[in-house]
Amino acid sequence: MHNRKEWQLLNLPVTAYREALQLQHRLVSARVAGKCRDVVIVVEHPPVFTLGNRGGAENFLVAEELLAEHQIEVVQTERGGNITFHNPGQLVVYPIVDLRQAGLSVHRYVEMLEEVMIRTALHFGIHAGRNAKNRGIWVGEAKVGSVGIRVRRQVSFHGLALNVSNDLTPFSWMHPCGLSGVSVTSLTKEKCCEIPLALVRERLIAEFQILFVVSLQEISSVAFKQRLDETEVPVAEQGR
Repeated sequence: MHNRKEWQLLNLPVTAYREALQLQHRLVSARVAGKCRDVVIVVEHPPVFTLGNRGGAENFLVAEELLAEHQIEVVQTERGGNITFHNPGQLVVYPIVDLRQAGLSVHRYVEMLEEVMIRTALHFGIHAGRNAKNRGIWVGEAKVGSVGIRVRRQVSFHGLALNVSNDLTPFSWMHPCGLSGVSVTSLTKEKCCEIPLALVRERLIAEFQILFVVSLQEISSVAFKQRLDETEVPVAEQGR
């Protein structure tokens, strides 16, 4: 790992979307203030629809009552893009990265997030690629991974979501990413056999380190949150 920058890695259990979003906000404030290093959060979420800054609620194909019946929350976010869905079995990665210090343009950074997913899928024998329809990665005309980020004072947050073994049914309740006539798939569906999410998580982290030329140093969530508390960066400093 000589000459590689050291970033922190936070592997979380299944975590509520709002809780993870609050953590990202705190980390962005700390990173902008120079009080923490770049960090990569890897997590799964309970079922939740999230809306991007391009809207999304208009793309629901079912009534609100159905979402309530299944206890699925809808959360408005500041990330780029349109509507998407998260649930267990989908691998979600939130890199909190100072793009200026990393020497990355926003365009290049998004391409690298896509490339991480493409290489991860290929490791499991699945040929995925980009599609002019929308950001993310696709297997043919079916979307398997999404990218949606926000940059605040040169620090990125939000990130990518890769469908591994999750229930795809709720994706049919909307126009994914605001696109009509688009299907959604997963690595498990494409492989026609179960792919353990733990193995995909391990591979994705490895591909991330290779592509970004960094060493991800894992830290326990307890120790991490304790250090974050010690930075004492007020939430108000999140900025615009």
